[in-house]
Amino acid sequence: MKCVFVTVGTTSFDDLIACVSAPDSLQKIESLGYNRLILQIGRGTVVPEPFSTESFTLDVYRYKDSLREDIQKADLVISHAGAGSCLEALEKGKPLVVVINEKLMNNHQLELAKQLHKEGHLFYCTCSSSLRH
Repeated sequence: MKCVFVTVGTTSFDDLIACVSAPDSLQKIESLGYNRLILQIGRGTVVPEPFSTESFTLDVYRYKDSLREDIQKADLVISHAGAGSCLEALEKGKPLVVVINEKLMNNHQLELAKQLHKEGHLFYCTCSSSLRH
């Protein structure tokens, strides 16, 4: 079972959760060969309804003591640009797409994502932009 894991850490990032759980995004994820999407939504107010069909499963939760197991199971990690979340995914050798939260003031997340991208560790984007190569 190919799995995408999305994490927002301890924050809220409703734009990211709404974007990846939108019907067109779910179709795209499935068309890329993934059949499971796990959303860790933190303090967010966007709470997608979990579902399971023969070909696809969406799981949703707020917090766990550790994200280690979900990161380990994932074939792709999509994360906010928090340092802890990025480093945990990279330590496990997982492909990582970082989504910058444009609503944060003094956005250190963009600086971190740009540097890690420059070093070849990840790709980054915003919810409103295309993926940076």
